[in-house]
Amino acid sequence: MIQKILIANRGEIAVRIARTCREMGISTVAVHSNPDANALHVQVTDESIALPGETSAETYLQIEKIVEAAKRSGADAIHPGYGFLSENAEFAEAVVEAGLVFIGPSPSAIREMGSKSRSKALMEKAGVPVVPGTRGDGTDVQALAEEAKEIPLPVLIKASAGGGGKGMRIVHKPQDLLPEMERAAREAEKAFGDPTLLVERYVESPRHIEIQVFGDQHGTIHHLFERECSVQRRHQKVIEESPAPGLSAATREAMGKAAVAAAEAVAYTGAGTVEFIVDPDEQFYFLEMNTRLQVEHPVTEAVTGLDLVREQIRVAEGSPLSFHPDDLEQLGAAIECRIYAEDPSNQFLPCTGTLEAWEWTEDESLRMDTGVQAGDTISVFYDPMLAKVITHGETREDALRKMSKALEQFVIQGVVTNLEFLEHVVKHPTFVEGKATTHFIQDTYPRGFSASREFDGILAMHAAVLESFERDQNRTNLPGVRLGFRNNPFARQWTTFAVGEEEFRVEYEPLGSGRYAVTCGAHSAEIAVLENAGQRTRMQFNGHSRVVRRSQTEDSVFIQIGAHRATLEPIPRFPVGGSDEDAGSCLSPMPGKVVALNVEVGQAVQKGQTLAAIEAMKMEHPIVAAEDGRVTDVLVALGDQVQAQAALVVIEAHEGTAIASS
Repeated sequence: MIQKILIANRGEIAVRIARTCREMGISTVAVHSNPDANALHVQVTDESIALPGETSAETYLQIEKIVEAAKRSGADAIHPGYGFLSENAEFAEAVVEAGLVFIGPSPSAIREMGSKSRSKALMEKAGVPVVPGTRGDGTDVQALAEEAKEIPLPVLIKASAGGGGKGMRIVHKPQDLLPEMERAAREAEKAFGDPTLLVERYVESPRHIEIQVFGDQHGTIHHLFERECSVQRRHQKVIEESPAPGLSAATREAMGKAAVAAAEAVAYTGAGTVEFIVDPDEQFYFLEMNTRLQVEHPVTEAVTGLDLVREQIRVAEGSPLSFHPDDLEQLGAAIECRIYAEDPSNQFLPCTGTLEAWEWTEDESLRMDTGVQAGDTISVFYDPMLAKVITHGETREDALRKMSKALEQFVIQGVVTNLEFLEHVVKHPTFVEGKATTHFIQDTYPRGFSASREFDGILAMHAAVLESFERDQNRTNLPGVRLGFRNNPFARQWTTFAVGEEEFRVEYEPLGSGRYAVTCGAHSAEIAVLENAGQRTRMQFNGHSRVVRRSQTEDSVFIQIGAHRATLEPIPRFPVGGSDEDAGSCLSPMPGKVVALNVEVGQAVQKGQTLAAIEAMKMEHPIVAAEDGRVTDVLVALGDQVQAQAALVVIEAHEGTAIASS
């Protein structure tokens, strides 16, 4: 029996594993980097061990340090979670060699399925349908580019050693093959320590459907139905659900059998996922096998009633599977939405900041898996996923309705997230009708997504009233005189907020007893403060009472009423003069590390040419020229850590006019 488990991970998955261990009476040990010293996964485990360093490469990817931490803590098993070292055969071997239990498949199964090129050949042999593609070893990008020219465009470049969209590119033009491969190889090396690539024919308008499989040490392998994962951006899943809407019973059965055959080909043990792409005619092709627990495993747990982490631990202890396919059925429908710190209006680029508020409504039909809490700093060092919201209902419509309500009531302040984007997606007709493909986001939101700003003026009115009310409550001078008293009865108080490039001037007059006459543009109302409890206040707007959630920093006010949210920037009445960046500066879109510099001073560049690349939150982000021009200055060096909006390169248009190119 396993008595103590070291969780070789962080964030929500570490918290989720700890929860099941606690229910099973198993002690837990966390490991953490310097930025994660006070993280939630450290707080919910029984003990923790520091891994000095900041980045994943310095900490969570250090095999020797993690194995040593397990031995030092007296743990007898290691659970890798997902990501990091979870699909690293060398790590699994090191755990076993140290006399510990690895809660996952055998090193040989990880190695076979961890290489997309080897696993593809193995699947062909096992009779599982595969997508046509390259057969070279994928280590020489020049040779691979030549081989890929034989595959009809478009093609898909993939990192052989991993998934999650890292090292993945779609190429439509022959001239883009080599540069995109070089970028993909660089990204794969950083994410997985292996730059090996493969190239496949790109299947147009596919769905992404996967099968959860489970095997024990007695040779039994079963599947736990399918999950639909088609809503993706940057090849990373955003929304998952089970069952897959509209999938025929025949295809569902065939995919289940193919997934079991794939797992049997490597004598698989533990939890794994066989991923397929499915074309419009329901012809499916093997994509890859993830030899670990998946991010989206909660939807399978919701429709089967099983705890997959508990099942993993039992299998690792040598117990047989606790279920038989004849006894299982998909109960209702479940949907999972991933909440990321990212800006949907800016190409879904990751964002950093401090969580000033983090609150959701507790509900039996709602599951929240998260590794963060109010006050946490979201840094550039790790993946930007903050949480997963999971709802379950008797039907898909029930689950969708619950999800919509849960997202609307979620309070996240201080960090830009995709929350409002998710709210929009779960109500979009294409998604509601179950017709989304992997192209859904890029086809539906080609310029990104920006939430409606129609309610911002009303939010600004509430913010101005709250600011005035609290100032009145806290004043000590002349408390008996009505706030804002003027000899001139026509003079009103006012304040101005900015939301992006739009400004809102709010004029208000205190009426006493927490009541105010307020105007902002075309809006006019009497607003009253009924109950003030810090970040949660009940206010009345022309007789309509609602809860207002507000938090603020030195520079911003975050405010939410129901599903309406805004980040307001108070505009000072007497602004201090400042200086702008030089025209033509190529700016970093986010904090990150400079991992590529492709130009030098004096070099001519063309519109769309990649000038540099920034690595942040495990992804590489290219910076391209907006117009033809010439480089006049390079302001950074390889390896530099830069802040958001930092100038990297300055270019000048051929006509002599400086241009921005970020």
